[in-house]
Amino acid sequence: MTDDVLGDLNPNEVRVRFPPSPTGLLTVGNIRSALFNWAFARHYGGKLVLRIEDTDTARNTEEGYRYTYDALRWLGLNWDEGPEVGGDFGPYLQSERMDIYADVVAKLLAAGKAYHCYCSQEELDQRREAARTSGQHSGYDGHCRNLTPEQVQAYVDEGRRPVVRLRLPDRPIVFDDLVRGEITFLPENLGDYVLVRANGYPLYPLVNPVDDALMEITHVLRGEDLLPSTPRQIALYEALAEIGVGSGRTPRFGHLPFVMGEGNKRLSKRDKGSGLGEYVERGFLPEGLLNYLALLGWSIAEDRDVFTMDEMVEAFDIRKVNSNSARFDPKKCEAINAAHMRLLPQDEFAARTIPFLARAGVLPAEPSDEQLAVLKAAVPLVQERMNTLDESVDMLGFLFVDDASFTVDPDAAAKVLTGDANAVLDAAAKALADVEWTTEAIEAALRASLIDGLGLKPKNAFGPVRVAISGRRISPPLFESLELLGREKSLRRLEQARTITS
Repeated sequence: MTDDVLGDLNPNEVRVRFPPSPTGLLTVGNIRSALFNWAFARHYGGKLVLRIEDTDTARNTEEGYRYTYDALRWLGLNWDEGPEVGGDFGPYLQSERMDIYADVVAKLLAAGKAYHCYCSQEELDQRREAARTSGQHSGYDGHCRNLTPEQVQAYVDEGRRPVVRLRLPDRPIVFDDLVRGEITFLPENLGDYVLVRANGYPLYPLVNPVDDALMEITHVLRGEDLLPSTPRQIALYEALAEIGVGSGRTPRFGHLPFVMGEGNKRLSKRDKGSGLGEYVERGFLPEGLLNYLALLGWSIAEDRDVFTMDEMVEAFDIRKVNSNSARFDPKKCEAINAAHMRLLPQDEFAARTIPFLARAGVLPAEPSDEQLAVLKAAVPLVQERMNTLDESVDMLGFLFVDDASFTVDPDAAAKVLTGDANAVLDAAAKALADVEWTTEAIEAALRASLIDGLGLKPKNAFGPVRVAISGRRISPPLFESLELLGREKSLRRLEQARTITS
């Protein structure tokens, strides 16, 4: 049975590309696009090509290139060809392919597939306004399509510098979008578009199809914002095939739905929650973030939201991507990440918290054996309670800071260390002074002293003790925390807390 996504291709012939720009940070929309291309390639056993769109040299930075590579590796979206990997179709930086583009344009011009356009911007604007006024299509009207040699010479004598336009076919362009089905663009709604500026600089509508053709890209999965450019690019693929550039095959397209933010507006790179850096900083797991982004347009099953990347690769079907816009929900994203945190083996969970504890100055980058033992013992107490790794600082930091660095959150102190808190702290210290230092013995002693002895409700009995030893109103289970902290530290913190009660 033939796979209608592949046509006559063998699965291992699948070649897709992800073409980021090194001029800015990756957004969740960029990452979702990279993920779907990666999953598509892995599903069929094909290849993912990383190609860098860096023709805007004024905005490129060395840090931008490095960030792109590091971000994709952090996500686990490894590429098969591209920068730092190599391949048979390089170079993979568009800034290093300028001679290639110039050669292709010369061939298009020689074959009559493209032509020079000498219209000034003012002339274009005037004719477009006239077309709009008369209710006609306001795209380029083909004024320079069939200039005589004499007309060309007259423009040259005026000192005009031409752009290069592609000669589009005078027929509908129809293609089967892998996400949206059959789409038709009528010729009257398409104008011959610019491939090269008057200064000789190649534009995106030229360089991407040329690279796709020469790199033998078979499928293009990209955002729906680029859909209007697709018929023009298809026309260029066909022209390239006619002049012998590339494999002669037009890629199959799939346009992915918009990612929407608050107010049902398209998520912008300026919106909070749109940039990858925020999720790295907060301690999202790569697999948790990718799992959620996969749900923005695709699902593994109607009744299942949490899955591994291996499971996604196995099940991924581009035809099942929803064409409707997907809304980014920060709370659900965090919940999916939390589910992946629960799935981690405890030792790995502990290891992943260390960079965040080290960043906060709670632990050294390479903890001692004693510190590691405490951390691993604490993991079962907090793994079910944390949504992101940066929460480890508030949840676990109190176990490692020394007395001089330990602080109590002012809000917790104001709300809990009040009234009879000193009496509670005194009774707790007395009960714990000589008890066997195990969770069970600690719990029994405190319950006997504070609940039975003072007649307090658990919240009023244990709240001041929790704040005293952890510095927070929310902490790991109290009795286990006391055991991990140790008798001496616990008693010193109960005493210290007496000095800040109000």
